[in-house]
Amino acid sequence: MNSNQMILLVDDNPHNLKVLGNALMEEGYRLRLAKNGSQALATLKNHLPDLVLLDIMMPEMDGFEVCKEMKQNPKMKNIPIIFLTAKIEKDNIIHGLELGAVDYITKPFNQKELITRVRTHLKLQKVEAELREALATKDKFFSIIAHDLGNLFNALLGFSDLLSSKNVRKDEVDLFIPLIKQSSENGYNLLQNLLEWSRVQTGKIKVTPVYFEIKSLVQKNIDLFQGQAQKKTITLFSSLEEKNVFADINMINTVFRNLLANAIKFTPENGQIEVFSLCKPEVLEISIKDSGVGIKSQDIEKLFKLDENHTTPGTNHESGTGLGLVLCKEFIEKNEGTISVTSQEGKGSQFSICLPIMKKKIN
Repeated sequence: MNSNQMILLVDDNPHNLKVLGNALMEEGYRLRLAKNGSQALATLKNHLPDLVLLDIMMPEMDGFEVCKEMKQNPKMKNIPIIFLTAKIEKDNIIHGLELGAVDYITKPFNQKELITRVRTHLKLQKVEAELREALATKDKFFSIIAHDLGNLFNALLGFSDLLSSKNVRKDEVDLFIPLIKQSSENGYNLLQNLLEWSRVQTGKIKVTPVYFEIKSLVQKNIDLFQGQAQKKTITLFSSLEEKNVFADINMINTVFRNLLANAIKFTPENGQIEVFSLCKPEVLEISIKDSGVGIKSQDIEKLFKLDENHTTPGTNHESGTGLGLVLCKEFIEKNEGTISVTSQEGKGSQFSICLPIMKKKIN
């Protein structure tokens, strides 16, 4: 069955809509119908299908115009379009392909041929989407290495040169040493995330779930970050209940390390960060709530997407790559859990993760 794949069928002929629609639904595809070009574009604004079957000859706005509009829209340009046409002139076929269509089917339809071509182009679309994601991942990886690691070593080398100078004063030494320590810690955390993330991408990391007590793991991470929190006079504490979860302890440790670092980064001086829990059927929900700067509503959905390249400096101009939250999402999902965020700009954020409290089959 193809219940997750949606096809938009556009044709001004009610008979064609009925016949093709029934054939596609019998194959398990979800379907949306449009009787003309304007209706098709209106549908596309709210529902992006996996493929469009598009009639060429329609009144007011023909299929060529619809195709042109779609290919000019960044959100629609990668959706494959198969033209439905009674015209078989070579010039029309070439024009459609030049506009960006992937194929054409002539009327009257051969149902088996139509279904075969739909299947083929949906498979190709999936492969192309995976390839685009892989390329975005590669670009992000090299961007992090070139930009963030470059900045890190430039800072370390700069401070080291100043310390090795014969004219350096004692008060300057006292100033530079904490900065070198902070740069080194940032570099170490970045390197850990890069190594763990690369292991995920290459399939070299395995999920090894065990029962463990979550409160003590979280407290160890809180203790690790107390120094950074105190520098910003942030109150960092936990009110977690003692509860066992079933997950990979190393992955979950990485998740809390990144979420706490993120909360400190975006919480201003004299702020507060609390870790608390809520027991639900079969899962434990653990939340990290801060009194920080919050997140714009349009940016929330970008947080866990590597190809969105969404990064924001912290309240003390701390830098970041956005990789930490991407890694959190991958690790939580590999442990059959979920991660979500609620936030309001200027009023703080709350990241919540749900982890199983009983043994499950981990893929």
